[in-house]
Amino acid sequence: MSLHTGMRLGSYEILNQLGAGGMGEVYRARDAKLNRDVAIKVLPDALSRDPAALARFEREAQAVAALSHPNILAIHDFATQDSTTYAVTELLEGDTLRIRMGEHALPVRKGIEYAIQIVRGIAAAHERGIVHRDLKPENIFITRDGVVKILDFGLAKAPAAAVGVGTVTSGETRMAQTAAGVVMGTVGYMSPEQVRAQPLDHRTDIFSFGAILYEMLTGRRPFSGDSHVETMNAILKEDPPEFAEINPSLPGSLDRIVRRCLEKQPEDRFHSAHDLAIALEALSGTSHSTSAAAAAAAVPPARRRVPLAAMAAAVIGAGAVAFAAGHVLWAPSAWKAPQFQRLTYRRGLIWYSRLMPDATTILYSAVWDAGPLRIYSARVDSPDSAPLPYENADIVSTSSQGELALIAHRRGIGGFTRPGTLQRATLGGASRDVLENVQDADWMPDGTSFVVTHQVDGRFRLEFPIGHVVYETSGWISDPRVARDGKTVAFLDHPVIGDDRGKASIVDSAGHVSRISGECESVQGLAWSADRREVWFTCSQKGLSRSLEASTLDGTQRTVLRVPGSLRLGGIAPDGTVLVSHDIARRGASGMARGGTAERDLSWLDWTQPVALSDDGSTLLSTEEGEGGGVGYGVYLRKLDGSPAVRLGTGEALDLSADGRWVIAQKLDPSPTQLILLPTGAGDVRTLTNDALTHDAARFLPDGKRFIFMGSEPGKAPRLWVQNLDGGAPRPLTPEGISGMLPTPDGTRAMARFKGIRMLYSIDGNAPPDPVKFVDNATEAVLAFASDTAVLIRSVLPRPGGAVDVVRLDLSTGARTPVRTIQPVPEADSHQIGQLLITADGAAYVQGYGVSQSDLYLVRGLK
Repeated sequence: MSLHTGMRLGSYEILNQLGAGGMGEVYRARDAKLNRDVAIKVLPDALSRDPAALARFEREAQAVAALSHPNILAIHDFATQDSTTYAVTELLEGDTLRIRMGEHALPVRKGIEYAIQIVRGIAAAHERGIVHRDLKPENIFITRDGVVKILDFGLAKAPAAAVGVGTVTSGETRMAQTAAGVVMGTVGYMSPEQVRAQPLDHRTDIFSFGAILYEMLTGRRPFSGDSHVETMNAILKEDPPEFAEINPSLPGSLDRIVRRCLEKQPEDRFHSAHDLAIALEALSGTSHSTSAAAAAAAVPPARRRVPLAAMAAAVIGAGAVAFAAGHVLWAPSAWKAPQFQRLTYRRGLIWYSRLMPDATTILYSAVWDAGPLRIYSARVDSPDSAPLPYENADIVSTSSQGELALIAHRRGIGGFTRPGTLQRATLGGASRDVLENVQDADWMPDGTSFVVTHQVDGRFRLEFPIGHVVYETSGWISDPRVARDGKTVAFLDHPVIGDDRGKASIVDSAGHVSRISGECESVQGLAWSADRREVWFTCSQKGLSRSLEASTLDGTQRTVLRVPGSLRLGGIAPDGTVLVSHDIARRGASGMARGGTAERDLSWLDWTQPVALSDDGSTLLSTEEGEGGGVGYGVYLRKLDGSPAVRLGTGEALDLSADGRWVIAQKLDPSPTQLILLPTGAGDVRTLTNDALTHDAARFLPDGKRFIFMGSEPGKAPRLWVQNLDGGAPRPLTPEGISGMLPTPDGTRAMARFKGIRMLYSIDGNAPPDPVKFVDNATEAVLAFASDTAVLIRSVLPRPGGAVDVVRLDLSTGARTPVRTIQPVPEADSHQIGQLLITADGAAYVQGYGVSQSDLYLVRGLK
């Protein structure tokens, strides 16, 4: 029914009509109880007698009422009076996004500001299990104060609701029907799965948002046609024009974000609206906040990014590092420039740093001037550092009583995953062993026990305290930090062994785990804030430039500090002083082709990781994991003659086929990680696996028809599996608890470690496993099979100066024959060789290397 001025519904007096449409009539009303103006929405007469329409109206009210977020229209009341069902909401003054845009693009700054608010509202709904399913510019309202409000949850799917169906409209979304197979949504903003009338989840909203953001920035709809059918066909099969074709001034980084939202397959989009918001905020200079409006308004734009020149006097006067001219130092939550005090001045790499309880003594583990890894002591009032009597060890924690926790004699599983022996020691005193196979540890508040990340049977688990498992993963865990009350542990959860991508999480003693950050491409270093209300950590959303982030325990994230280069958080003192190391680092590759007389640098971008060398030694397969590699990393192929590298696709490279036509790569998103097949020439990308296993490594078998991989079932340790390239279910080859793998040249067996011992396992399962003889499992690494009965090995402990001897070992007799000696790249960290790839005859090889420079700082004034 229509309402008239002066009419009363409960305690609300109708003042005037604000608008009307096919889905309802909206009125301004006065709330007599709370003395405020509100909006009242009622169904039109034609729908008020329709049970389905009433159910949808009530569903919308219930969906909105379940949410409380500044970017979602608030509902105050829902009732029925004299057969009139009505909803009472906050009164908004402003325009819809459709009216605000008109037919033109918005300024980039304004578009990002609105986009962040939209995504924060979507994220709040998704966290309550509510999917909107009809996002479009008409359903987004911009108030006069610039605050975004998401409207019309009438098609929203609540957690307990089944996926509904409905009719398609070109503008206004009409009532949902119940005929199976009919699509739901608004043409032009529907996801491919909506077009196909498939089951939907939260990722359909991410696609719709991508379409909205594209239109905001370009002034064009990404998908359009002369009819609904043509538009839906474009959604299914076409990609919108790139930003550069429409407006070359639009940032390419924004184009990449939009395209990830508009991926045809849901699993290829952002995992969550929360992750999407982090990506947008990284571009905007806005701190994360539950209120996007507050985030946009709390810090004036002139203070969000502070040019270095304007800060020079304050920063240099505080002893800060002088960064390159033109760079910026970003501390959006600080009204004054932070003060930096440099603590170290030598050349090398810092691994860990910690504050002693007095907050005036700093301990750190470093490799200085190509020397050994050792622990040093520094003081706030002195530029000097003194070595402590602990070599080949990292400092990981200091107790309330001033005792140290060390991880000594680390062994490399891959990349950053390097468990060792947990030790305890008084400052300067002898250390004693506590527990083996520990990646990281922290003292409990009482200073007598530990929380540890412990590798057991190939899986990492968080023990809080030692022996009491509260979390376990097929990936790995680092940086556990116990809250002051001893009831909660914050930690970094890494899904892929060896890779430092991951997220910050918390867990209590009962094993209840909560994720409190978005996904980071690189995340290292974590600590509780001085007031214990937040967890601070150093994280990069892309590449290696880790910034200092803060997150509340409910997952509200903000950026605290960003500088050129990369940060690693060491600790936070009670007065809020922050200890960080600042790193400038790159990774590269250098190698010698068959018949060559000198090495050639084969690095391509900023973080080249050599992965595989073709059998003839002519081609290198590598992964670019830094800024240049982009989100999800990049797979590259490069000839050893120095010709340019060719990008094959997104992922982490694992192996190159014998004929050089295919590459197995690990697709890092979604979780669990899956395997894909990339062509090196003409051909299409193929999906190799799509199951519940976490896939960590893979190798082609010589027949070119099968591959083996290391994979973990949910809750279990990794084992080796074999699978046909053409599909089919994988078959397990080994017991759980396996690490490493190398197939023999005839493809009948695979070498892998089980409980630290190298074994040869039959791939066809027709023979029992055999231990590998004559190889020292502790000090030698197997590089390649020279034949079915011989391998090429190297010592994991290089000679003085870093040189490595490669030796051919006959597995049947133990006879050893020198092959060649490889010298490290002169500028490499510690003059050491990283990953080493070599052909079966030793004629060609490629070595990985790193070049890093770390400096340690105390930073004051961060909030």
